[in-house]
Amino acid sequence: MRNGVALVLLAGAAQINGMFLDDLPLWRQALYPALGVLAYLHGRRLPFPREWTVLAALAVPGTVLTLVDFSVGSGVLGSFVLVCALPWSAGRFRRQQAELLAASAERVTHLEQEQRLITERAELRERTRIAADIHDSLGHDLALIALRAGALELAGELSERNRQAAAELRAAAATATDRLRNTIGVLRQAGPIDPHIEHVTAVVDSARSAGMVVTTHGFGGPPMPPLVERTVSYIVRESLTNAARHAPGAEVAIRVERTPTLVVVTIDNPRTGAPSPATGVGLTGLRDRVHLLDGTFHANAEGDRFIVRAQIPLHPNRGSR
Repeated sequence: MRNGVALVLLAGAAQINGMFLDDLPLWRQALYPALGVLAYLHGRRLPFPREWTVLAALAVPGTVLTLVDFSVGSGVLGSFVLVCALPWSAGRFRRQQAELLAASAERVTHLEQEQRLITERAELRERTRIAADIHDSLGHDLALIALRAGALELAGELSERNRQAAAELRAAAATATDRLRNTIGVLRQAGPIDPHIEHVTAVVDSARSAGMVVTTHGFGGPPMPPLVERTVSYIVRESLTNAARHAPGAEVAIRVERTPTLVVVTIDNPRTGAPSPATGVGLTGLRDRVHLLDGTFHANAEGDRFIVRAQIPLHPNRGSR
């Protein structure tokens, strides 16, 4: 409504300024370009309902006056058309053009988002299929391992210690099979991921029971936030896995240091046999997790030792994993 009133005032000023053009003072001449600019800006920036109807109605006084007194009326009508109607129409055209371009850009963005979602769904379906294949093959192998371990456990010629080791092997294979089945089930059902957090001490105890030599420093203390606790467990577990693979039998030292705002995890083991990788899928995943929590992550060989070090804020600003 307010924008319509502004257009009426502009049209009235243009028509009044078009009267008695025989002796046109300089200030009235300067008023023409000012009114034209204002009319253009009005059409460009100030839309209102039934714009063309209002503009046509504003031409009625000049048209009627032209029929009564052509000399005066033609000046009024010409002033309205040239100073108000045409600039306003040009501004309106530019506004509609800008709106069309904005709508086109929004449409393109929407289509790109749809295409990205379609691609992500296709990738998710392919990953689910691959995961199912892994489940079928790896689950079969784990079942065979558990079966053979159970046979060893029942063998009479084994010592009690070896029989206990076979029982632990069978239990570990069964646990791995259950975890694999649960993970694949989450992927197939597209349900929420179980936020179960395995404490870092449980990870270390599991490694020790498998025969690894692990020393720890700084364990205990008040509990950490769940997201930080899970990340620390992931770091320790992946580091122990790499140490078992690339430095079998070597002692692994794990140190956890805490400040009021930060937790620092350091895993140190000697380099024996094949060189430990400074990069890899597992370490890359750990680096991504730590960076997601505004932390820093380093995994490098230093002399004859391989050191993994992560600094994680206890209260990260972001992170959703």
